[in-house]
Amino acid sequence: MLLKILDRLEEIIIASLMGAATLLTFVTVLHRFLVDVPFLYPYLFGINLAWSQELCIYMFIWMAKFGAAYGVRAGVHVGVDVLINRLNDRWRKGVILFGLLGGALFTGIVGTMGAKFVYELMQTTQVSPDMEIPSWIVYACIPLGSYLMCFRFLQVCWNYWFHNDLPHHDAAHVEGVETSKTAPVALGEA
Repeated sequence: MLLKILDRLEEIIIASLMGAATLLTFVTVLHRFLVDVPFLYPYLFGINLAWSQELCIYMFIWMAKFGAAYGVRAGVHVGVDVLINRLNDRWRKGVILFGLLGGALFTGIVGTMGAKFVYELMQTTQVSPDMEIPSWIVYACIPLGSYLMCFRFLQVCWNYWFHNDLPHHDAAHVEGVETSKTAPVALGEA
């Protein structure tokens, strides 16, 4: 139950950030061009959207951190498994588990170092350049996204250890993508 809520929350955060950043970029570009229209100039000139680029950058960074965790869960990260597929089953399982645990260790270390950095940043009055929000809010995506990614690596590792099941991306359901019996479609089929 809690995992389903976390999965859904993760997807909502990613989609909301992507949609908001896209909409804000569209509005900013539209404003930039419409301010040159003579009869709209008096209405639009007073609107200052200088902060929008900074906000879009922050939203894309947050989206990337949470999107990386989603990628681990969904099995959509790019990987080269030619050598792994040539190993016997016992060795293959060991190498895959080693890779998953290595990913969990790395993201756990990055999350811990990021949490320390954010905690120290909270003790300062440093703010972002245009929006003037506390900098620790901007950098909070490092520990949050990294810890979520660490959790996803451990989740995939657990499922693989007990159920011999790795997440994979199936392109068969995507409209316009044709699959064949000889073409690799999912992880481990190449």
